[in-house]
Amino acid sequence: MIQSHLTQSTEDVQTSSGFPRLSGVSLKPCHYQTILTQKPSVGFFEVHAENYLSAGGPNRYYLEKIREHYPLTVHGVGLSIGGESPLNREHLKKVAQLVEWIEPLVFSEHLAWSSHCNHFFNDLLPLPYTEETLRQVCAHIDQVQEQLKRPMLLENPSTYLRFKTTTMSELEFISTIIERTGCQLLLDVNNVAVSCFNHQQNPYQYIDQFPGQAVRQIHLAGYAIDQNEVVPLRIDSHDREVTDDVWQLYQYTLQQWGDKPTLIEWDGQLPEFGVLQQQATMADQIRTHIHGAFQSKLSQSNSGQPESGADHATAI
Repeated sequence: MIQSHLTQSTEDVQTSSGFPRLSGVSLKPCHYQTILTQKPSVGFFEVHAENYLSAGGPNRYYLEKIREHYPLTVHGVGLSIGGESPLNREHLKKVAQLVEWIEPLVFSEHLAWSSHCNHFFNDLLPLPYTEETLRQVCAHIDQVQEQLKRPMLLENPSTYLRFKTTTMSELEFISTIIERTGCQLLLDVNNVAVSCFNHQQNPYQYIDQFPGQAVRQIHLAGYAIDQNEVVPLRIDSHDREVTDDVWQLYQYTLQQWGDKPTLIEWDGQLPEFGVLQQQATMADQIRTHIHGAFQSKLSQSNSGQPESGADHATAI
């Protein structure tokens, strides 16, 4: 039987979160014109902060136009929250200016590092889970939240290796960060599927132990499989449709923690906008299904009827 942690209805979640009812998708320049001319039925758009830090230019122009019709979220990829070096104050200042201008629903960043001193890497790199790195991450999050004057969301990583120096689990690390900083979480369900496969862990057990009460938003994306290694690796590629196993894990996640605002991430090999919209619609169908199940569960609880459940998410 699923031991659910549900406490709110779909409407309650949406009202308290400030998110619209429908799921969102990544905002990409190749879709600007389609969005402005067709006004597709999606809930919100997410932008990568680093693509909009410069004043003026076409990206800012279209962002302002789209902002007139849709709520936005801002997703950072360059603050290097998990790095040893101090945060780049100038970069953080520009991010804060963007956030002040856009007034996004949320600002999120990654539990990863992408720069060291004056060297910058085009990737989100993992970190060992130690008390030292924990202090660094918490200090960086405190600085970001102070600069932005709002809580930030921290995203769980996709990883392909482990460090011998690690002294605590990823879940312990993330839970302690929440306690020390008061930040909230962006749960990337695809990252859970990728990391658990690569480290031979059970993704459902990971979700069971994840601090879901702090989750403000969910990401879904597609992953690739690297067959060139002795042991196949899942790669967090964001360049294809969400896989069936991730949809199942997503449904299970909502069964555990209730409805959460959801975004379809797509960064490479971009298809026509309709494909992203279809993926968002699939997420909405699952969310509606979960809401109906929650209402039924609530009615049974109020009437004293026994609950029925399943070991894992059922196909819909």
